[in-house]
Amino acid sequence: MRYGGRGARVVAAVVAAVLMSGWTTGCSSEEPAQAKVWERFYCAKLTAWQNARNATTHADAGGGQGAGPLASEEADSAARSLLAAARRLDREGLGGGATPLLDDTANAVAGDPGAEGRALSYCADTGFGPLVGRSG
Repeated sequence: MRYGGRGARVVAAVVAAVLMSGWTTGCSSEEPAQAKVWERFYCAKLTAWQNARNATTHADAGGGQGAGPLASEEADSAARSLLAAARRLDREGLGGGATPLLDDTANAVAGDPGAEGRALSYCADTGFGPLVGRSG
């Protein structure tokens, strides 16, 4: 029996389309405990980003007492970690699915307070609100 041909190409095309679209099985096939771990991780990263961002803001407001560049690098690193955590939730079908939380996270990092508020609400809704605080 010969493998290949039109059927094999159709299957390969479907597999490639699924992989390229970012389709995953979502959290429905995962254990709920694992979903909670990812949600907690996201909320902890949100807190870390807020703290680093606020430290940068305070360093800038303090007349640039030497902490500015270091605080800015820390805030950038925290933002990258937060976005990675949001991508993970998105891949797993968490955070509202179809990228709402990922979009809100990216917009929050870009300075949108409304998007940051929605990210904070997500953490509150998942039970990890105490991990995060209002920015200020």
